[in-house]
Amino acid sequence: MAITEYFVRYLQRRDLLSESDIACLRAIPTTHACFRPGEVIVPRGRLATRSCMMLRGMAARQHELAGRPGERVITALHVPGDFVDLHGFVLAGLEHDVISVGESEVEFVDHADLRRVTRDFAHLTRLLWMSTVIDAAIHRQWLVAAASLRSSAHLAHLLCELYTRLASVGAAQDHRFVLPLLQKELADILGYTSIHVNRAVRDLRASGLIRWSGGEIEILDWHGLARLARFDPEYLELDRVKR
Repeated sequence: MAITEYFVRYLQRRDLLSESDIACLRAIPTTHACFRPGEVIVPRGRLATRSCMMLRGMAARQHELAGRPGERVITALHVPGDFVDLHGFVLAGLEHDVISVGESEVEFVDHADLRRVTRDFAHLTRLLWMSTVIDAAIHRQWLVAAASLRSSAHLAHLLCELYTRLASVGAAQDHRFVLPLLQKELADILGYTSIHVNRAVRDLRASGLIRWSGGEIEILDWHGLARLARFDPEYLELDRVKR
């Protein structure tokens, strides 16, 4: 298969791509794979020979806590168009697992092909680097949200971010998207109990900000939700670089 168009859109949203850049991306061969909920997509500790890109569904970075078997912390969510473990291209291995959130589809890109890109396409190399820097910015913003927001506002920030990321590559529209997370998984992400997450969802519904049925979410009042969350998408770097 060829590289997902979601990733092409991810890059085009942030910088200009030449015809040769786009042709290079579309010529990269990939291997398609499907995963079940909770299945490990990329295991920790293994010397990587390929990197993973989201095509459908979501993935999470999952860390196990030393000395506390069965307990975990989720430090990132990945959506279509994201290179989940591109940093594994330059590291010996990951210190966490990447797991499927709900049903998911991914494309694997061999590191040999990435080395060719970095050898022959300087601009694309900078953009690949940029994608890992944006991952780091998202992680920092999660830390800020965890430290400054509570309960429903913290959940609202996550919903604003995920919709913005999905919409920016054409994977969501009309303020509707699918979030294949159980309340326990949301609790792992936000650092709350399932009871607190349930209460936060109820508060957002009661305020008329969202409609949440199963895994389907509709944002009824975007401005109200963003205001509650103090959401500013600047850290997602969605504006094209001006050179």
